[in-house]
Amino acid sequence: MKTNNLGYPRIGNNRELKKANELYWAGKISAEDLLTTAATIRKQNWQLQAEKGIDLIPSNDFSLYDQVLDLTLTLGAIPERYQEFAKTNNSLDLYFAMARGAQKNGQDVVAMEMTKWFDTNYHYIVPEFTKNQKFELFSTKIIAEFIESKKLGITTKPVLIGPVSYLLLGKEKESGFHRIDLIEKLLPVYFEILNTLQTEGAEWIQLDEPFLALNLTDKERNAIIYVYNEINKKFPSLKIMLTNYFDCFGENLETALALPVHTLHLDLVRCPSQLDDILESGKLGKNVNLSLGVVDGRNIWKNDFKKSLDLIQKATDALGKDRILIAPSCSLIHSPCDLDLETNDDTLTPEIKQWLAFAKQKIEEIRLLKSFASKEQDAETSLHFIENTVANENRKTSKLIHNEAVKHRVANIAKSDNQRQNTFAIRRKKQIEALQLPLFPTTTIGSFPQTTEVRSWRAKFKKGELTQQQYDDLLQKETEETIRFQEETGIDVLVHGEFERNDMVEYFGEQLDGFTFTKNGWVQSYGSRCVKPPVIYGDVSRPNPMTVKWAEFAQSLTPKWVKGMLTGPVTILQWSFVRNDQSRSETCTQIALAIRDEVVDLEKAGIKIIQIDEPAIREGLPLRKEEWANYLDWAIKAFRISASGVKDDTQIHTHMCYSEFNDIIQNIADMDADVITIECSRSQMELLDVFADFKYPNEIGPGVYDIHSPRVPSRNEMVQLLEKASAVVPVDQLWVNPDCGLKTRHWEETKKALTEMVAAAKEMRVAVENIV
Repeated sequence: MKTNNLGYPRIGNNRELKKANELYWAGKISAEDLLTTAATIRKQNWQLQAEKGIDLIPSNDFSLYDQVLDLTLTLGAIPERYQEFAKTNNSLDLYFAMARGAQKNGQDVVAMEMTKWFDTNYHYIVPEFTKNQKFELFSTKIIAEFIESKKLGITTKPVLIGPVSYLLLGKEKESGFHRIDLIEKLLPVYFEILNTLQTEGAEWIQLDEPFLALNLTDKERNAIIYVYNEINKKFPSLKIMLTNYFDCFGENLETALALPVHTLHLDLVRCPSQLDDILESGKLGKNVNLSLGVVDGRNIWKNDFKKSLDLIQKATDALGKDRILIAPSCSLIHSPCDLDLETNDDTLTPEIKQWLAFAKQKIEEIRLLKSFASKEQDAETSLHFIENTVANENRKTSKLIHNEAVKHRVANIAKSDNQRQNTFAIRRKKQIEALQLPLFPTTTIGSFPQTTEVRSWRAKFKKGELTQQQYDDLLQKETEETIRFQEETGIDVLVHGEFERNDMVEYFGEQLDGFTFTKNGWVQSYGSRCVKPPVIYGDVSRPNPMTVKWAEFAQSLTPKWVKGMLTGPVTILQWSFVRNDQSRSETCTQIALAIRDEVVDLEKAGIKIIQIDEPAIREGLPLRKEEWANYLDWAIKAFRISASGVKDDTQIHTHMCYSEFNDIIQNIADMDADVITIECSRSQMELLDVFADFKYPNEIGPGVYDIHSPRVPSRNEMVQLLEKASAVVPVDQLWVNPDCGLKTRHWEETKKALTEMVAAAKEMRVAVENIV
């Protein structure tokens, strides 16, 4: 029996990678300094796993920005617009330009699209393909890191996204072909990589094909069969581990079982029933091993050793120990690094802490499960088993978890609680009269730049170095300066800037019962962006107003409308570590009621425009379409519960970013938000087409500039995007706004971009008036 890990967090225990990346982008450290930091993190990760006794330790799971972008560069699938940039810049700057865009030495290139990685809050850079796409080995990162680990005395298992999943993760940039048609052009580069790795001494190769958890077409399944048969023909002695995660194989199971691979990995956290399906099918090859993903790679709850050992025993009884590997359900990049770093009992009580496990602890759980399953435990490992049992039993009976008043309120929700008083058509007339906004009204998505100074105030306040009054005075000054800037720039609907907030989910969780927090529980969202998800351990309620104070203060500073800014219930759920002892729908409804109370209080305070952000609606979709209807029913209902307690003339906005809406556009309409703002700039307004085809009835703000890139778009660029939008959506339905919040940007670029954005909106107003 072996232990197997699929991937380890690459940000570093103290977010060393984030800090090094941002220093490099700012020109404050050299490329050599950045790469040294990266090498140090890799070394620490490999050595930790080796010390914990992991048999199959991954390499190439590390990335400076994104693993899909790494593979795009490896395969030489570099879009045409970067060719000139590549001639005058090194490969590292090319890599970051593809991720973030760049304005350098007179060159101006826009970033590649970014979207969510399956149903997680991780974002990847979307590959772009043309009909005549060429592939060639451009970057040898995967080979270099395998050699690097060998020099440390550790022979790793190189990890690659499988060829079929790589193509399906991408996007066709012209018509007339399907990206899966490129498989025969792509495969030779994979062969070159595998051949080199084998020559360098690689014995195992992990090929991730997570699309096997989705509904595939016959053509896509045939591509899987073709690829793995070809790999087996050329590399019969390589131990190919085919990994699927986030769900069952479903109707793809027969295909997977017929593949000539050494090992199949199963996510037994998301889909424990598939083990029975495989064992009872009688179709598992007699030489095929099973990697059992029994430790949850996506949540932070301690493993239940008894349940895991039952699954391991079942597999062992059927196949023998030699054909079993024990593993996490998926890569641990979705887990924080190390629970041992949580030393502050004020943020994480000892009772709750005993229920948790982060990446380092999950590696230890894998080791211990092997010991128990192999009957190799000693007194120390036996003690671990007892501690695990006690912690899990304590959690089941803890008085911290249940609130009968919350349960009663959820049970008594009426149909009227998830419906506005009147239809949008009636509401719109009242809102036009009440708000008196111009054509192409301008706004931002919520946050403004959080400078080092602003973050330092929060740190000092938490340390007791600033009193509440001193902290509030500083925040009030920053808020007022932001309101004045927006007024001077000519923005129509203002925001207060959110300087009091650390994170759009964490801020609310800190004020809701049923949530707790970590000090160092960071996970990567994209690039250098790390988030610290709250932990939902119990029933959720709102003891006090959360945002009214700052919204009311900002509105008192200006005659213009100021939006109230909230995070929606589905996003709070999706971007938290969620309790696994009740249904997600139940927890989401509890959060929806808490947000509803806040919306009502904002309206009472005179806030006439309230934004309830739901960027995670799409990412929460189950991977299999047959399960969508149930999810969308409770998710959309939760949003409507949160938004339906206000009068007709109060305008409800929502925001969504980096999502594809084609197949859920009816559900988006069912949310019944008065205004929806969406990311559109990287896709050059392509995402807007579905709203146009659907004849989306409510108002819409397609983002006109990419806030995830440091480049400042010109007025003409934004005008062109608005012209594209005006061609498919009636102009009286359009808003003008950035793609997302501005928290991570710098003030200099923000001021320039918003000034150009307002100018673009004014130019569009003149153009429309001239036509009329």
